[in-house]
Amino acid sequence: MKTILITGGAGFIGSNFVRYIYNKYPDYKIIVLDALTYAGSVSNFPDNGFDSGSFEFWYGNVLNADLVDSLVVRSDIVVHFAAETHVTRSIFDNRLFFETDVLGTQVITNSVLRHKEKVKLFIHISSSEVYGTALEENISEDHPLNPMSPYAAAKCGADRLVYSYWATYDIPAVIVRPFNNFGGHQHLEKVVPRFITSCILNEPMTVHGDGSARRDFLYIDDHCEALDTIIHCDSSKVVGQVINLGTGRDISVLEIAQAVEEIMKPSNGGIEFIGDRPGQVFRHTCDYTKMKNLLGWEPRASFEEGLEKTIKWYLANQAWWEPQKWMRHIPIITAKGKRELH
Repeated sequence: MKTILITGGAGFIGSNFVRYIYNKYPDYKIIVLDALTYAGSVSNFPDNGFDSGSFEFWYGNVLNADLVDSLVVRSDIVVHFAAETHVTRSIFDNRLFFETDVLGTQVITNSVLRHKEKVKLFIHISSSEVYGTALEENISEDHPLNPMSPYAAAKCGADRLVYSYWATYDIPAVIVRPFNNFGGHQHLEKVVPRFITSCILNEPMTVHGDGSARRDFLYIDDHCEALDTIIHCDSSKVVGQVINLGTGRDISVLEIAQAVEEIMKPSNGGIEFIGDRPGQVFRHTCDYTKMKNLLGWEPRASFEEGLEKTIKWYLANQAWWEPQKWMRHIPIITAKGKRELH
């Protein structure tokens, strides 16, 4: 039996991982810490989770050092998802990103250091956004770090902070850099659910710039399987490592809109082009060779397979996403002083 502390476990990736572990390992104890900001909800937790002795939820902030410490000391594994995550929102309100992403990570990491005799593995969920626009065809873990938005800069600071604690104090840390994730329970501010719900509502799908920005999109179930593999491997293989997670294939924002349109065939709407997003990263393609060579992991779902599943989820769960409709577009001020909804 293991006890796993999952910070940010009410958000998109965190809650998918919580449900994955809850269903696959019923004898594990899961502790979730989440501040329930706009992107987190208790409705994302496992069905009947609160009635189970294997699930425990704490409503609180990762900046609360006393609370964090009381949970870390009970844990064998810590998986740190808690972060503000949206590039556009970081332009709208960047202070919160540095508080949560950097200072919150410092609190967690300090606690892991204090209890490193108890904690066997600390997985920090970073982001491919730390790399900036690709300088080579596929981005490996050795690619230079060149964050291009406040969000990316905050994640980069947290990423390097965790690495420094491993280098200085030998904490059992591994840094995971996932590329773009998509799937059910994702907030409507993200591109895939925003496009899907636009079609459901017969509204135009708004595409930044000409839609040529390209990303590597990883289906959420594959991310969960990768983390499961890391948790259950010989930890000497991964401690101190930085590991990319992705598919090795990039797809443009315009191609995503066209794929959603082809499947859903909305009667109105279509595609509408708006101003390019400040801090835009124009191409991200993952080189996941290290993860494949270290642990034999490869993604299972193609983008098309994942998209079909994701569309079905949003069609079947309108009551879940309906309250988020008003948050699909965010007001920002561009470098030229223009106010735009992105």
